[in-house]
Amino acid sequence: MTDVARLRDSTQILLPEGTLGGLGEEVKQQFTVTVQHKDDRVRIIGSPVEIKSVNDFLTRNGVTID
Repeated sequence: MTDVARLRDSTQILLPEGTLGGLGEEVKQQFTVTVQHKDDRVRIIGSPVEIKSVNDFLTRNGVTID
């Protein structure tokens, strides 16, 4: 059986509010993802392939992802 936490981690990035700075709009334009702002957090949701690409993009632009 698939580990739910592992599946969730491969389909979302969860960051503190303000971490994206001006990159939020660029993420929404370049990638097929949903960006939600809730409870002082930003949740980026997408397919595992898109999340990997967003992760790489954010890392190249100086955003640290745990």
